[in-house]
Amino acid sequence: MKQEVPDQSNRAAAFELPEAELPSIPDRAVSIRDFGAVGDGMHDNTEAIRQSILHISALGGGKVIIPAGVWLTGPIEFRSAIELYTEPGALVLFSKNFNQYPLIMSYYEGRQTVRCKSPLDAEGLEDIAITGHGIFDGGGDAWRPVKKMKMTERQWEELVRSGGVIDETGTCWYPSEAALRGHETIARLQEQGIDDPKAYEPARDFLRPCLLSFRHCKRIVLDGPTFQNSPSWCLHPWASEHLTIRHITVRNPWYAQNGDGLDLDSCRYATVENCTFDVGDDAICLKSGKDKAGRDFGKPSEYISVRNCVVYHGHGGIVVGSEMSGGVRNVRVSDCTFLGTDIGIRFKSCRGRGGIVENIVIERIRMNEIAGDAISFNLYYEGHAGSGEYGGDRQEPVTEETPVFRDIYIEDIVCSGARKALLVNGLPEMPIRNLVLKNAVMTSEESIVCRNACELTLEQVRVHSNTGSITSFHQCESTRLIDTDL
Repeated sequence: MKQEVPDQSNRAAAFELPEAELPSIPDRAVSIRDFGAVGDGMHDNTEAIRQSILHISALGGGKVIIPAGVWLTGPIEFRSAIELYTEPGALVLFSKNFNQYPLIMSYYEGRQTVRCKSPLDAEGLEDIAITGHGIFDGGGDAWRPVKKMKMTERQWEELVRSGGVIDETGTCWYPSEAALRGHETIARLQEQGIDDPKAYEPARDFLRPCLLSFRHCKRIVLDGPTFQNSPSWCLHPWASEHLTIRHITVRNPWYAQNGDGLDLDSCRYATVENCTFDVGDDAICLKSGKDKAGRDFGKPSEYISVRNCVVYHGHGGIVVGSEMSGGVRNVRVSDCTFLGTDIGIRFKSCRGRGGIVENIVIERIRMNEIAGDAISFNLYYEGHAGSGEYGGDRQEPVTEETPVFRDIYIEDIVCSGARKALLVNGLPEMPIRNLVLKNAVMTSEESIVCRNACELTLEQVRVHSNTGSITSFHQCESTRLIDTDL
């Protein structure tokens, strides 16, 4: 069944969203207990889980059952036609022994790079699923650096007493000296063009894995479990097709460094529905590679539906970018609620990225107590200018490195509390084009600031500014205000 976005006046171009294909997995099952697994929280079950997967894979695939219990394990490597099912009461604890996570060539933050193998890992597979009612805990507190400003004084003192090292400024804790120096080691190896994973061993502690990394896979289902406490991003499908993600909970501490919830990266045909997020960075994020590497790979994230999701905390509720160099297009977000996120609806990029973001429809979004902008388009991200700052009127030549944002339609928005209702920070040489905001009621400290936009339409928009700030437009062409109270 296809969802059709109707062709309406001033709407992003009409497009269809094909439903993601579901995996085909044989109806047979084994329990990890059959292979010697012990659910006491102390026994290492890595080999028992591996053997259970290999056994049922040799039969042609099926379900591997994780019963109620506390199951300590190293990384779990999938095979095609495998469903990992967690019974109620199942808690999977991934080991905090970094040596159990071999270094492999993976993909992170828009580039191919060496990383530690993810606790839930798959590459080049078809028909895989993680289902049930259990919890997967990535042990991320052992891996992540922590910024002092994000902790109370007592929390910081307890963290320091637990071990690890503090950087020279005294403002960031690392789990080890190798983690602290890892960035320098990685930069040196990359500058020398070295990609042999063995050379990166001294920086292993720094190379935090995502909790789940599925690369080049087809027909994936995540349905039911809780995924939490990831070392880096939580769920990261990359260059994969036909993903169905539903009824899951994603949790990370609010202070979790790089604690994204879900990063759909160069993926197509994806449905995300009825999910809950409470994370330390962007919650639901659409990406497609960074700068030249992303443009050369050239696989957009496309044909994606996000619906009926709730975000309790995150840097952004629904986010596009900033790694979007391969493009993001044909996306529909509907019937979501964002509570206390830093930004609600967030688009971000900068010069150098390139890529095209287009045909985005966002409808029926409820927001409450947004710390920053309810809706934000910031083309000066990543140090080129912060959110809310202006990069100036200096134009640069339009090249393949110039990001393009166009044909974006946002309708039926209610926001009760934000710093700013709408921020549009386009580039002088490439304004954000054909942005429509329709039927929105927002309460905020500041009203609307739009810079460098073309064919901007605000229709039936009501902004109640607590400070009485004035809506401003700068370098905006063909702006239409229809039945609007700003």
